[in-house]
Formats: sequence, C-alpha cells, structure tokens
Amino acid sequence: MLIAPTFRSVEGAYLALLELATDRHEHRLTARGNDAQEVIGALFRLPDPRQRLPYLAQRKANPIFHFAEALWYLAGRRDLEMIGYYAPSMRFSSPDGIHLGGSAYGYTLFTPAEGDTVAPFDRVIELLRSETDSKRGYLPVFSSHELAISDNPDMACLAGLHLLARSGRLHMVCSMRANDLDCGLLSDVFSFTMIQEYAAIQLGLEVGTYTHFIGSAHVCDRNTERVKRVLNEAANRSAPHTFPFPAMPTDTTAATVARVLEHEEALRTNAVQYTAEEIKATDLDPYWQQPLLLFEAYRQLQHDRTAQVDPGVLDALERGLRWLLARKWPACSESAGSER
Repeated sequence: MLIAPTFRSVEGAYLALLELATDRHEHRLTARGNDAQEVIGALFRLPDPRQRLPYLAQRKANPIFHFAEALWYLAGRRDLEMIGYYAPSMRFSSPDGIHLGGSAYGYTLFTPAEGDTVAPFDRVIELLRSETDSKRGYLPVFSSHELAISDNPDMACLAGLHLLARSGRLHMVCSMRANDLDCGLLSDVFSFTMIQEYAAIQLGLEVGTYTHFIGSAHVCDRNTERVKRVLNEAANRSAPHTFPFPAMPTDTTAATVARVLEHEEALRTNAVQYTAEEIKATDLDPYWQQPLLLFEAYRQLQHDRTAQVDPGVLDALERGLRWLLARKWPACSESAGSER
C-alpha cells in the first residue's frame, strides 16, 4: 500500500500503532533516560476527522484537557497559567515558569511572527481563498533554532500542518518529528483536527481527510503496563463503544473562541460557578456549551473537591463525553450510563 492506512476513528489508529510499536517495534531507544520502543515512519488517515476521541476504559482519555488544549492553540496562546491548570506536568517544560516554548503550537500558528502583521494561519487561509488548488498551504512549526537551545526542555514535536483544499473539502496532512503513541498522539490528533475543522469553516469548505505522519513513533517503557491493558481490553470486548462527535458550528470565528475562553478563565479561577441551566442560557452554540460543561465539572473537582459532580452538569453532556468522564473520575460516574 502506497498511501496511509485508513481508520474509522482515532481509536483504531491508536490501537494499531500501539500494537505495532510494542509487538513489532524496529528499535530500542534510551534517549535522555526515556527508554522506549520505536517504529520509524508510521502514518494513518481518518476519513472523518471529527471522530477524534477513543472510548477505552483502560486508557481513560481526558476530554477536558483535549478541549482546553485545542482552545489554547486556537487562541494563539503560550501561557502556562491556563494549560498548566489542566496538565500540571507541563509546568516542567517551561523554561521560565510563565510561558511554554516549542509545544505552544498555537502561538506559532495563530500569532504574527516578529516583524510581521499577519499570523501564518491567516496567511494560509488567504492563500487558499485565492488559489484553491494550491500546494503551498503549509504551516511550519518546528524550527532549527530549537536545536540551538542547550538541553531544550520544550522542543516542538510538531513539524508542520499542510492544508489542501480539493473538490470542496479541506484536507490536512500533519507531520510529526516524533509522537509518544500512548500519551501525545491522542491529544495531538484531537487538537489538529479541531484546527482543520476551524480552518474549513473559515474557507466555507467541508472537512476532508486527516493524514498523520510520524517520524519517530514510540511507546515509552514507563507506559508499557497501561498499553498492555488497553490492547487486552480492545482484544476482548464484544464491540467498540461508538459515540458520534458533533460538527463545529459554521459560524465559528476567533471571536467565538475568545468568548468560550472568557468563560473558561472565570471557571478556572473559581470566579463563577455554573449550573447546566446557566450554561444553556449563554449566547454560545450548544456545541461550545459542551466544553463549558466539562470545565465546570473540572472546577468542581479542583476547587470544590467534590465527591460527586453536579448530576445536572453531567446529564447535559454529550453521551461520549459523559462516558469518558465516568472512566476518568469516580466523582463523575453516577450519572454516566453505559450506552454504546
């Protein structure tokens, strides 16, 4: 086969890559103390990039972080204050305790470079508006100056994103220099397909395929036991859990992202506490109310230290998000059913 193998959702690609890197790996790595098993030059394709979440009880995917990271990227931010709240381990990658560097992909994509007035993302969108079959819609992220930083704690894993408008659809090809298959892969695919869908809306196009290429696809030894449990679950379940992911509203703009993040900051800082009814009463589309429900659930977990998240908030969530929260946090389990 000379093109990327296709999977119905990211879950299928994730499982296939885990099996490849554990049972049929090509190399053993000991770089910087991160012992791992590796395959070089792995790739896959998603015909429907919206199917961006895995529903595996042993993996316990975190949709709260996924939405937070995607919004952080879309807003072009690099502050540690926001993203560190959802992923405290990222604080160790910050050189100054305030900002992140290479991993702040959104800052590179959505913020004008020094001496410029137009963000790279906006420049590519304008290119594709005027030259629909262009092959030049490439957004580089990794830069050679990162190699010049001694013992760089935060080097970009993303090489770049390539947007291609073809036959009324916007396709994306993502090139990773490296991917930790058990950890980074899932959040990367979630965020990059959100960026793809956002770009398609700005161009008035349908969402096309998403292709993901990895230079170094690896599984770290520290995650081997969880990987075994995940693969065992997939091999022995009667059927996969399937929850369709909704489409992003076609009126989504940068202003929409900014409004969502205004609510996010208020919840993150515990300045407000929302009921499901109050979130429903906002001027946000129901699609964007879903991350607010997730952030309110997380506010209760972090600030209230609750033994049970408000059932009304949980009940207002899409079934798939509710299912994932129930597997990740016992405090979210009472209202989460076992729907397939």
